[in-house]
Amino acid sequence: MLSLPNIRVVGLTGMSGAGKSTVSGVFGEHSYDIVDCDGICREIAGREDFLREVAEKISPRLVTTEGKLDRKLTAQLIFGDAQMRERYNRLIYPYVTYEIIERIKRAERVLLDAPTLFEARLEGICTHIAAVVADSELCVKRIALRDGITEEAARARLSAQHSADFFRENCGFCIENNSSQEHLIKATKEIIKQLETQ
Repeated sequence: MLSLPNIRVVGLTGMSGAGKSTVSGVFGEHSYDIVDCDGICREIAGREDFLREVAEKISPRLVTTEGKLDRKLTAQLIFGDAQMRERYNRLIYPYVTYEIIERIKRAERVLLDAPTLFEARLEGICTHIAAVVADSELCVKRIALRDGITEEAARARLSAQHSADFFRENCGFCIENNSSQEHLIKATKEIIKQLETQ
């Protein structure tokens, strides 16, 4: 995996609906450059070269007549079919990884906000990894409210991701976010404080 000397890269991952956006915001307030993987994915999903590959290698139905990614249909396919999700991820991850590394090179310390950090095999470029987890049903309610989808759809989305135990076992820092936002912010600041001593 690519080495990025003298650049602190904190990978942030965890369960959907657990509170990663709040954690990311706190890191940003403490002078970390935020590299938002979801934002990069959205950018790439609008690129002609990527859309051409999607149409050729997965399905032309995923690209609208206006030449844009049909996000709703794509979400249905990748969250409902593990094989389809794997094919889509294999297509987009090389684009995402290239863009992430280019952005990291321009910084000194980075928070890599990457919900699919392990799936994209980006853990190797991180000097530290932090995760946010929460009770599954609490995450379901948060996802449904945030994204305006049913709890059933939110549960399907969550089931396509790693479990809380996976993150507890594979991340150096793990925040349990089952209470207040104040607790989440306090726990994040404690991690930042610990990082300053390393």
